[in-house]
Amino acid sequence: MATIGFIGLGNMGGPMAINLVKAGHKVCGLDLSPDAKARLKEAGGMPVDSVAEAVASADVVVTMLPAGAHVRKVYTGDDGILAHARPGTLLIDSSTIDVESARAVAAAAETAGMPMVDAPVSGGVAGAAGGTLTFMVGGPEAAYEAAHPYLDVMGKTIVHAGDAGTGQAAKICNNMLLGISMIGVSEAFVLAERLGLDAQKLYDISSTASGQCWSLTSYCPVPGPLPTSPANRDYQPGFAAAMMLKDLKLAQEAAHASGASTPLGAEAAALYNMFCNSGEGGTDFSGIVRFLRGKTDA
Repeated sequence: MATIGFIGLGNMGGPMAINLVKAGHKVCGLDLSPDAKARLKEAGGMPVDSVAEAVASADVVVTMLPAGAHVRKVYTGDDGILAHARPGTLLIDSSTIDVESARAVAAAAETAGMPMVDAPVSGGVAGAAGGTLTFMVGGPEAAYEAAHPYLDVMGKTIVHAGDAGTGQAAKICNNMLLGISMIGVSEAFVLAERLGLDAQKLYDISSTASGQCWSLTSYCPVPGPLPTSPANRDYQPGFAAAMMLKDLKLAQEAAHASGASTPLGAEAAALYNMFCNSGEGGTDFSGIVRFLRGKTDA
């Protein structure tokens, strides 16, 4: 079993770290929240108070942080991971960040003699807790193979996307597609309501017809047709709208930098920005159906 330093024990990182503990690994966890560290301790992990404590004796370091700036600082800062971890330590960053930051940190890690992968996730809080996440992994083949056993504890599907940064590229492309499709499904249900078509009937038809997609059949945005969807829990996340907006903004930044045309991605980002600015950033992203219904009623 390995000694793992885990930095970032929030809604996603906390359950991921606990799954590593359950698998028998020694997990030294760091977070700004005392409650997050207490949950790790209760599960059998070891909370620590500094990056140095988290990584000094680690075989593997996993990070789950909010944004590229945090990842750069935690890895390459004067008191960061690269300053304290031993050469050869395997580094796994599961944050969702911009591709440029992912590649810059990976290059710094290579210089320091530490193999690294970017391994953002899909699957939400439920997937983190259940160990069923999808990992999109960027980095050298050898680093991917070394990381796979640890990712396998925390996830169900692990895909090697390519070189450094391609895990992040896959994540933002996937979530741009998800954001666009959720808006499309929501608009269809709003239109159905106006036309007098029952939501269950639309679901029964579209879920087996050409309109079928994950946003409909696994995460239906209206109450009723799919009992497990957040729509039946007053849109408690799940995957918060603010997180969807973050990913859509990352996709737009990447599109502008690469010269890619993403008009629907841009429109999705604009709509989720309005939704979040209306005070709904903490609502599940499927709750945008209520925002669209309200705009239609205005």
